[in-house]
Amino acid sequence: MKTKLLFRRERDLAGLLLASFVAGHSVAATFTEWQQRQPIEIPEAGLVKVALPPATLDALRPSLEDLRLADSTGNEVPFLIQRPAPEPAPVRAAKSFKPALRGAVTVLNIETGIDAPINAVTLDTPDREFIKAARLEGSRDGQRFTAIADGVPVFHQSGASELTLRFPSAAWPWLRVTLDDQRSPPAAFTGARLHVADAVAAPTEPVAIRVKSREEADGDTRLVLDLGEANLTLATVEFETSEALFQRDIVARVPEIVGEEIRETDVARGFIYALDTGDLTRVRKTTLPIDHQVRARELILIIRNLDSPPLAISAVRASRRPVFLLFQARQADQHLLYAGNSQCPAARYDLGGLAAQLKNARTATIAPGRLTPNPDYRPPEVLPGLSETGAALDTSPWRYRKPMQTVRSGAQQVELDLDVLSHARQDLADLRLVRDGKQVPYLLERTSLTRVLAPIVAPANDPKQPRLSRWKITLPKPNLPMTRLDCRPRNTLFQRSVRAWEEVPDGRGGRFRRELGGAEWRRTSDSKDLPLTLVLSDAPQTDTFFLEADNGDNPPLELDNFRMSQPVTRIVFKATESPMLYYGNPLASAPRYDLSLVAMKLLSADKAVATLGVEEVLKQAAWTQGEPLTGVRGWLFWGILVLVVAGLIVVIVRLLPKPPAADARGAGPRTPGGT
Repeated sequence: MKTKLLFRRERDLAGLLLASFVAGHSVAATFTEWQQRQPIEIPEAGLVKVALPPATLDALRPSLEDLRLADSTGNEVPFLIQRPAPEPAPVRAAKSFKPALRGAVTVLNIETGIDAPINAVTLDTPDREFIKAARLEGSRDGQRFTAIADGVPVFHQSGASELTLRFPSAAWPWLRVTLDDQRSPPAAFTGARLHVADAVAAPTEPVAIRVKSREEADGDTRLVLDLGEANLTLATVEFETSEALFQRDIVARVPEIVGEEIRETDVARGFIYALDTGDLTRVRKTTLPIDHQVRARELILIIRNLDSPPLAISAVRASRRPVFLLFQARQADQHLLYAGNSQCPAARYDLGGLAAQLKNARTATIAPGRLTPNPDYRPPEVLPGLSETGAALDTSPWRYRKPMQTVRSGAQQVELDLDVLSHARQDLADLRLVRDGKQVPYLLERTSLTRVLAPIVAPANDPKQPRLSRWKITLPKPNLPMTRLDCRPRNTLFQRSVRAWEEVPDGRGGRFRRELGGAEWRRTSDSKDLPLTLVLSDAPQTDTFFLEADNGDNPPLELDNFRMSQPVTRIVFKATESPMLYYGNPLASAPRYDLSLVAMKLLSADKAVATLGVEEVLKQAAWTQGEPLTGVRGWLFWGILVLVVAGLIVVIVRLLPKPPAADARGAGPRTPGGT
């Protein structure tokens, strides 16, 4: 009777699933706005499970909103997306935990209180720096113990730790851990947690990656991995190294758009280590768990070496979580999968309630054919609801402009060059895109990317200050948003205080020193050959500034290979024809466009790269602008000052008392009582 009820329930569920899937087959659709398509050969009618290849995921949007499926008659087919993820095993506190010191060992007696099989025990300790060899035993009666593992390292070192003892799955009511204290003082352990052995593992597939670049800087190794495709859900990254004794903290980062900036966001942290020395069991942990979708084609790994030499890495491997497509096929024929539409909304099939029932559905997994261009593709207008031009603009107050060259219509991006950065306002509020007298709305994109230039550097030592080393650094233009100075020392052993400053007008005809930043530079015999860095607290206002080092009674500091860094700033906009870029209006306020309402769509659109032409000077600076007391302003000031001084002299002369006049006979002044 129970068998019949179970069969009937499974039959009803299958019928419900079939009805739900088939209900969507009557929807006809056109796919002229999808750039790619991929054939799927259906061997027979029924539930179909398709593994989406990395190339397909790369062609789709990150959340697969633009994925569509059509049968041989062109009707849209509803589907479900499956993203298998690991389900961790339950972790439970031990029923009782009794530590004891016995001579040169620490014994931890653990009553698990768990009848189910367990496969690991994690020890809790407040101690931060130790390493011990552990012996693990198990018992079913609390009296007779059986050895499970011996010489397993348990440690907590410099933030990294391994406090979990893993063993074959079995039911152990009692465990005993014996820690060797002969080489170091005993560590305090306060509890234990048991891992129940019913975790559900998720499938993984290898990913073909390559190390795009490797850089050593400030005690870190920076690896940039080329994943080949975007939108992959990485499961793990594994390092291959021949080193026998090491420990490294690792941070995994991905480039993402945050607001209007591209930033590196942390997605995983962990550590790798190897212990292959002494009487400890040889153990290696060289895999970093990720389990994060990487929307870009790059993964950045930061390996913290601290004072240790860089780790010798011979290879890096990665794995990903597969993504599956489930749908019901009416018959054996060819279906087409469509991908590559940046503007369509996500499909809504109302099949989310079936995900749990189909989670463990047993069906063969098939692979689709090759992804090819859609022959029916017709490029849609980018952001059709966005007006290409805005309000009219009187460009007479602007001093500079640059022509812009676009290669195709639609979404555009252009990087601001040194001319624009130098002559525009520091906050770039005076930038305007203009075509036919009207503004073209744009977004300002401040990225975390940098550009490096080589300045002109010359010694500028002051004979009156022999203890100082000074360099004059000349930039291509004034007002550039420089953020960092790098150089390399020729000296091998030194410690110096350095500062950067420039001379700017003080408004009274003189000049004063404006501080740009300072740092403490040092080199020892153990230091790595890395450049010296000075982070500027303020960007220079002029095209010349000075770097100064206090040598004290030491030999002069010798530097070369100077480099300056500046952030990359872009403007993003939509245009069918090339606009002009206007800048150089100190009185302009920041524009406000409705473009901000569709910022995310514009940023995610496929953007063409536009270029800037030669700068055009529309008008010279007014005599009221520029440095005070120079040029016309200086002549006017001194002229007015001369007139004012002359007028004051005339007034003072007139106010002075006049001497008494002599009489006609030439007699002098009379005195009282005189005759």
